[in-house]
Amino acid sequence: MNIISEIIQGIGFLALGLIEVYVWVIIIAALLSFVKPDPYNPVVQFLYKITNPAYILIRRHVKTNIGGLDLAPLIVIIALQILIVVLKSLLHNM
Repeated sequence: MNIISEIIQGIGFLALGLIEVYVWVIIIAALLSFVKPDPYNPVVQFLYKITNPAYILIRRHVKTNIGGLDLAPLIVIIALQILIVVLKSLLHNM
């Protein structure tokens, strides 16, 4: 392998790691939404600031509130999991 493909693979695996961490952040934020945490808590504010842009993007195109349950986190997680599979496939074929 040449140096360029190794650099691309390194950046790709770093991106995969960040995406996987973001999936866990979404899961934690979704679970926290069930217990109605203090909105002034810095951790809660951080989680909302990190996850809300993705939710807004999904809500702009798809109705996510079904029966009082917001499905935006689930849709984002599914999309990210598809991205992970595609990225892993591309990186392993290099």
